[in-house]
Amino acid sequence: MRNYREHLIVTGSTIREALYMLNRLASDAILFVVDRDRKLIGSLTDGDIRRGLLNNFETDDIVDDIIQPNPRLIRKLDYSIEEIVEYRAENLKIIPVLDDKGKVLNVINFRLQKSYLPLDAIIMAGGKGTRLKPLTDTVPKPLLKVGDKAIIDHNIDRLRLFGIDDFWISVRYLGEQLEEHLGDGVSKGININYVWEDEPLGTIGAVKKIRDLKHDLVLVTNSDILTTLDYEEFFLDFIKSGAEMSVATIPYEVNVPYAVMETSGREVTGFKEKPNYTYYSNAGIYLFKRSMFEQIPEATFFNATDLMTKAIEMGLRINSYPMRNYWLDIGKHEDFKKAQEDILHLNLNK
Repeated sequence: MRNYREHLIVTGSTIREALYMLNRLASDAILFVVDRDRKLIGSLTDGDIRRGLLNNFETDDIVDDIIQPNPRLIRKLDYSIEEIVEYRAENLKIIPVLDDKGKVLNVINFRLQKSYLPLDAIIMAGGKGTRLKPLTDTVPKPLLKVGDKAIIDHNIDRLRLFGIDDFWISVRYLGEQLEEHLGDGVSKGININYVWEDEPLGTIGAVKKIRDLKHDLVLVTNSDILTTLDYEEFFLDFIKSGAEMSVATIPYEVNVPYAVMETSGREVTGFKEKPNYTYYSNAGIYLFKRSMFEQIPEATFFNATDLMTKAIEMGLRINSYPMRNYWLDIGKHEDFKKAQEDILHLNLNK
């Protein structure tokens, strides 16, 4: 994806400088004029420059005199998915994202991404990957390559495609390698923070250590999966459900080739001819209201399934989101081999 700073031009720049920048942006040709603190002043397109030149401005004049002062925008911590859907419907392609002081933090580009979901993403990457030894003796499982990219990069890039730019990575085993590989996320146009587990805390226990999440809704995912899940559809389904938590699930069908007797004790009460049964397995991808994390104990081994059990006992609603997308848990050597074959036919960036 393009670095959002390529769309920023500082107040006082010349029209000639703007033309060079717009030419480099090609089909993404729009600039956002900012002051020295990156506070938004206005927007500028090829059309604005043409109108300026027709009004006798020169290429050595400054851009401030020909900008549009009130561009459409998104406030980072004060927007809804409905706004994003509306902007797409209006065919708006490129939109600046501002903080509460008017500073540009990012630029949404709907040519290169699908959405801009109001979520923090937490990737659980602290496990040892024991079943993949000896591959994981010196490399953490999330850094094993599938195709030409590490597993965790496939996951992060897929989430970025849906506009998620606030990431937390839970690390323990060989976590220094993950920190070195991913850094602070600036090169990917995102923010990455790390949560260190001093001891194993299960599949969700480490979340309790995070104190400054940006959003009220949080996505938690295992780091060892490949998926083409549409995260916006998952998100919209969660909002519509009114649940406290939503779990992506994998439908698993069992076809019984015989008639099955229905019984009550030893009494036969009926028959089902060659029935099909559908069961749902946990895909390791969850959406939560942040308030749910209050139910996670401090410094305790705690799995996502423990949280679900606790929520059910409390009478809270948990929603199942049956996936119809590609999904693979890379837990064993045969899974890793399958991932290498499947990645040749997948496009996780669409």
